[in-house]
Amino acid sequence: MRSYLRLAHIAIYTPDIERSIKFYETLGAECTMRDSVQKPTGVNQLAMLTLTNFEIELIQPGDGKMPAGEGVIPHFAVEVANLPLVVNEMRVMGLGEFCTEEPIELPNLFGGLRNIFFKGPSGEMVELIEHFNESTRSKRL
Repeated sequence: MRSYLRLAHIAIYTPDIERSIKFYETLGAECTMRDSVQKPTGVNQLAMLTLTNFEIELIQPGDGKMPAGEGVIPHFAVEVANLPLVVNEMRVMGLGEFCTEEPIELPNLFGGLRNIFFKGPSGEMVELIEHFNESTRSKRL
């Protein structure tokens, strides 16, 4: 079906929207919109951030409670051109709780890649990924 254009955004609940905005801005995102929406439990604070070619919607629940059972996003991935450099820069800035000490090389997966996962400020899992093969690299870079 050709109606789908692109991934619009990934929504992440956060108990502290200001902390999450600052975290993602440090990674290179730009906060492009702020808003709020009235819900039965209170007013949710919203922020849209653009990170290269996709958007992240941050949602701070109005009642301060993180929702449970609303579905799971196991992780989202950000493609990078030089994974060791990015990981080193993040460590120097004190960003992210990495799940492994070093990136993992997977030469037979999707044409060859290396990746590393880390936790964001609200517990979300973020994958940094670098493809070895030009044909599997994002066409939008």
